[in-house]
Amino acid sequence: MKASRVFNSSEFFQPAEGEPIRSVITESKDAVIVAWYVKPGQEIRAHVHPTGQDAWTILSGSGEYFLDSDGARKTIKSGDVLVAHSGEVHGVLNTGDTPLTFISVVSPAEAGYQLVR
Repeated sequence: MKASRVFNSSEFFQPAEGEPIRSVITESKDAVIVAWYVKPGQEIRAHVHPTGQDAWTILSGSGEYFLDSDGARKTIKSGDVLVAHSGEVHGVLNTGDTPLTFISVVSPAEAGYQLVR
C-alpha cells in the first residue's frame, strides 16, 4: 500500500515556548514538507539551503521575512508565498499579535542547512 498523499496541516502544528518546532509532515528524496507554528516574538533564524530551495505558504499571521545577511526584511502575511532559491538567506520573526503558521517545502530533501548569523 502506498503512503498517504493527503494530510491535514492542523495535525502537525506544535506550539512551543522556546524556539519554533519544525514538524515534518512527509518527506521523500525529492522534498521535505514541514509545518511551522511561530508564536508572537519567536524567530526562525536566518539561514540558507546550499543545494536546494525552500518555499513557504503563509496560512495565518504576519511577520518580518529575512532577505539577506545584512538585515533586510520584508513584511509578510497570510496568503503570501515565499521562495528562497539555493543559497538565498531566509528566516522570519513573528512581529504580529497572533501565531504565524506556514507550510515549508524544501527541495530536494538533502538541500542542506546553514545559519548565516
